[in-house]
Amino acid sequence: MSDQRLDIAENRSAQKYEWGEIVRRVLWGAGAVLFRWTPRLLYGVRNALLRLFGAEIGKNVRIHPSATIYFPWNVSIGDWSSVGENAMIYNLGPIEIGEKVTVSQRAHLCAGTHDATDPAMPLQKPPISVGDQAWICADAFVGPGVTVEEGAVVGARAVVVKDVEAWTIVGGNPARPLRDRELTTG
Repeated sequence: MSDQRLDIAENRSAQKYEWGEIVRRVLWGAGAVLFRWTPRLLYGVRNALLRLFGAEIGKNVRIHPSATIYFPWNVSIGDWSSVGENAMIYNLGPIEIGEKVTVSQRAHLCAGTHDATDPAMPLQKPPISVGDQAWICADAFVGPGVTVEEGAVVGARAVVVKDVEAWTIVGGNPARPLRDRELTTG
């Protein structure tokens, strides 16, 4: 057993964000209220608001007003993608969502953590990448530093803490491969 103890005071006193980012966070606090109050079908208004705060939002993107996007300047979402009801985009670090991606209701993409091996538990902001045509199903969790490759499916309530290979369906806690994803035409 180690003699190390957590140093919460050091953690709380650490400068986690630059002043410019603190100002953007305060301004986005007001923008986020407007975002939530827009009627459901006003996707374009929400997309424009996110772009105003630095987000890269593609064409025909649909983001539900109850979705939470922490820092718009740390998100990019490709054409024809959607973010469902009460989805959480906790993007302390960059989150890149490709084209034709579905992030279903209550899914949680978490690009923020702490170094648990350091007594001060400093903030870390590892990026998340979701490839084109992927699907993050309802209530799924995608952890810091994870890449979900093209066409992959993260099953409902799955917990993903390692990269997901292209065109693979994963599920469970922790998520494990279930089968390949094969699209049929017809």
